[in-house]
Amino acid sequence: MRPARQADPFTVLGLPARPGLTDDEVRAAWRRIAAANRAASPPSARSGWVAAAAAAYTAIRTGFGRTEALADLARPAGARRWQAQVPGLHRHRPARDARREAAGPGPRRWRPAADGERRRRRPVAGLVAGRWWSRVRRGRPARLALRIAAVAAVSITVALVAGPRPATPALITGALTWLAVTARHDLAPPG
Repeated sequence: MRPARQADPFTVLGLPARPGLTDDEVRAAWRRIAAANRAASPPSARSGWVAAAAAAYTAIRTGFGRTEALADLARPAGARRWQAQVPGLHRHRPARDARREAAGPGPRRWRPAADGERRRRRPVAGLVAGRWWSRVRRGRPARLALRIAAVAAVSITVALVAGPRPATPALITGALTWLAVTARHDLAPPG
């Protein structure tokens, strides 16, 4: 669910809506407006405006945020009507359709089973146990077992030494992450 469209953060901060704005320009506009508003009116009168200005600054304080805000400004308020107005968004679709038509009827795509039809489930790529076991056997199984034993020893030692402290799960997660990152070097290439 998409949040309701907010006010233009560039106009709230008094900045032009252009792609070349720097972080320093946005920060200077925010400080200028905040300082002027702090001295000009009592706190009860400015609370709504300060909240809007703070939200605008939060939205565009980074380059990524400014890019997102500019894209939101370019998109009309209608639901998904903006896709047709973005130039070049669908420029590859005719070429893709022509390639598919020229290729002719290729291998059939997987489809769900119809009523009364029994069909074997399509395995999810990379998660088949037989493939992993094959990669382990063809790789360096002794080295992988040594890594797993090291992680198990570190995890048990951490659990015994640190006890039920908040650092215990973090250290065990770190050991498991190390295993996940380094163990791929001990597996044979897929295929």
